[in-house]
Amino acid sequence: MHQARRRDLNPQLMEMTMIRTLLSAAVLSAGLIATPAMAGGSVSLSLHPSGGDEARILQTGMRLYALSQNIKDGRIKQKGRNNSAGLQQNGRGNLGIVHQEGRGHEGTVRQNGNGNAYGLFQFGKNTSAHVEQNGHNQSGATFQFGW
Repeated sequence: MHQARRRDLNPQLMEMTMIRTLLSAAVLSAGLIATPAMAGGSVSLSLHPSGGDEARILQTGMRLYALSQNIKDGRIKQKGRNNSAGLQQNGRGNLGIVHQEGRGHEGTVRQNGNGNAYGLFQFGKNTSAHVEQNGHNQSGATFQFGW
């Protein structure tokens, strides 16, 4: 006779799973919107945890991404044409990332304070975002897809 094992789910793991599910649903929903092939548009998803565990989880994820990409404090990475980006940091221990793939993107990240982490990721064409963090130990991410 087999004994059933009780599995205690880690709340942080459950939250990350929920975030991944919501991100997947948002991306899939955006793809289902009926638009003519020639119409331009974009969809954006921004994450701005209010603090506590959520902010620490997102900040840890951003810092792990930075580590995997050999990013120390900040980086602008562009692949495509006619993109413009800016990164301004005032303080210590900040991480800022602007990642653009495609064409015609415009994005900036400005950080004032200490221990902040933010990632702006733009794909496709013609997206625009300008982010400012003021304070300490904040985290956030914006994902934009343009067509």
